[in-house]
Amino acid sequence: MSPNDHRIDARDWSLLAVLSILWGGSFFFNGAALRELPPLTLVFLRVVLGAAMLLPLLRMQGIGFPKGVAGWTTFVAIGLLNNVIPFSLIAIGQTLVPSGLASILNATTPLFTVLVMAAAGEETLQARRVAGVALGIAGVIILRGSGIETRSGQGIGILLCLGGALSYGFAALAARRLLKDSAPLGTAAFQLMASTVMMAIVAGVVEQPWRQPMPGLATWLAVLGLAALSTALAYIVFFQIIRRSGATNVMLVTLLIPVTAILLGWLVLGEPMSMHEIGGAIIIGSALIVIDGRALRVLQRVG
Repeated sequence: MSPNDHRIDARDWSLLAVLSILWGGSFFFNGAALRELPPLTLVFLRVVLGAAMLLPLLRMQGIGFPKGVAGWTTFVAIGLLNNVIPFSLIAIGQTLVPSGLASILNATTPLFTVLVMAAAGEETLQARRVAGVALGIAGVIILRGSGIETRSGQGIGILLCLGGALSYGFAALAARRLLKDSAPLGTAAFQLMASTVMMAIVAGVVEQPWRQPMPGLATWLAVLGLAALSTALAYIVFFQIIRRSGATNVMLVTLLIPVTAILLGWLVLGEPMSMHEIGGAIIIGSALIVIDGRALRVLQRVG
């Protein structure tokens, strides 16, 4: 299927569900690790460990490194827009706003992606997709609404999280234009390697991690979970979906993240599920059907 059809097949819907679990965990891992680590240092550890975990897989698959400055330029751009900027903004934002609110703000990513793609002339601004994304964001708010903790002076944190979502929109544009034939594993590893160099400079200048006290075991476990699950593995899945279904469609994962988090809590931890959570999940599901469009076309033919 061409990435330009604006549709997602059953396999990629399944991959989106997996990705929503992997990325949904990042808000939990961030929240736990930020108790002892400054945000930019955490982002550096996330990308450097994620890259280190993917290097042996590159060797096993026989994937060579990009050659020269020109070969790395693409991955520097992707790493900047997809890792350095959004990870940093969201991590700093999570020191100012609760994780639940951060995940809701992250759900605006598909809306920003649709707008960025339209402004760049990559896609037409379809009313159906915009309406579907807006409906999905409303569903996320309803689903998470009663569990959101509010804090005074969190306006800057909200803006930072929204800035991260906007950066993901530009990352989707860059991915569409620059990653036409790149293998998902190679793309995931090379953008994390480029991000490691950038974050080493930023964290080193701003936070001087070597001066920070050594964190405890719980923090290191959160960092490892963030690097292994929410970064290394997640990006292999992420770039696989981009290659098959397109950059705009993969960003729909941010609408699924709150749904999978609540379902996991219900299935694994036995947490109760309220009516507003069920209603929000139904609205999000309806929004994804609207965005996909195939069911609506079937109904129009039947009518």
